[in-house]
Amino acid sequence: MFSAALHTLRQSTTHALLAAAAATACLTALPGMAQAQQFVSVKGKTVNVRAQPNTRSDILWELSKGYPLQVTARQGSWLKVRDYESSLGWVHRPLTSNEAHHVVKARTANMRQGPGTQHRIAGKLQQHEVVHTLEKRKDWVKVRSESGSQGWVARNLLWGW
Repeated sequence: MFSAALHTLRQSTTHALLAAAAATACLTALPGMAQAQQFVSVKGKTVNVRAQPNTRSDILWELSKGYPLQVTARQGSWLKVRDYESSLGWVHRPLTSNEAHHVVKARTANMRQGPGTQHRIAGKLQQHEVVHTLEKRKDWVKVRSESGSQGWVARNLLWGW
């Protein structure tokens, strides 16, 4: 009888631990999944990325117009953001836009006349270059550079939305 009760207790404890682990995994994963698609871009000519959500905080770095940022948290009118190198900082929400942009994360990227490697190369983009997102098709993004040239770039060479 003691052995049966101990077995039942072990089963109940195991089920409770598994349920707790599953709940923790869901709670941990869901906020990241919900935020995975939440991006903004720099609206003005430049924006200061700060260490804390206030204008007295240290400036960590400065970003130029169109630079895409992933939103990881909000505090009042401030957004905690991540760049493509996973650096974190805070920007004032009114200085951002919902206009889609990408940044080139590869050393160079071919800009093609169509969405695929079978299309001619129309130009080249350099690492850290910010481009305006025009259209997306599977693994390709149609972009416009600051100079006005347009073309398709493989999505794995870009970061943004």
